[in-house]
Amino acid sequence: MGNVTATSPDLPQMRRDYGSDGLFEADLAEEWPTQFGRWLAEAVAAGLAEPNAMVLATADAEGRPSARTVLLKGYDVRGFVFFTNYESRKGGELNANPYASLVFPWYPLHRQVIVSGPVERTSRAETEDYFATRPRGAQLGAWASRQSQVLTSRAELEAAWAQAGARFPGEVAAPPHWGGFRLAPASVEFWQGRISRLHDRLRFRLAGDEWLVERLSP
Repeated sequence: MGNVTATSPDLPQMRRDYGSDGLFEADLAEEWPTQFGRWLAEAVAAGLAEPNAMVLATADAEGRPSARTVLLKGYDVRGFVFFTNYESRKGGELNANPYASLVFPWYPLHRQVIVSGPVERTSRAETEDYFATRPRGAQLGAWASRQSQVLTSRAELEAAWAQAGARFPGEVAAPPHWGGFRLAPASVEFWQGRISRLHDRLRFRLAGDEWLVERLSP
């Protein structure tokens, strides 16, 4: 690739110290959904762009990882829900290896929420209920896109989208190859940046039928 140019960023010197506001056990909600709801609400109130965006990491049957950003579309005590094409790369990997991790990267707040656990498909009723709330263009896109497959050109995709519009002049049905996944957390870590990299990391970890709260070293 050649030598690094003089205009390249000085990565070793790119650093930022975080504030002194910490996360203490006494301030933590008793259950992870309540704590997550608090932090999500604060991310929304702070005006963060797409506060429901989360990095989803999966791995194939051989353990080779991949990651991408998806949008959280629901959560409760059962877990975190997102929707996708089941025939996509992530869909195939979750079918082969139904375990995943999520990261909510709320950088301006110096916060992360890190989740891991098994994944299963949502019910068809949940998928159809959510699909009905999507804008028409996105609904047609779910039919047009053979997600993660190679395209010959942008025109091919746009032609498929137009064909989907002709196929569904009225209500658009949810494609059979498209639907939801729910990650049922085995751990939910709340990460708060602190001065000198002495971050606060409080983790809810499922042990049998009980949730334990643990402080992790930064």
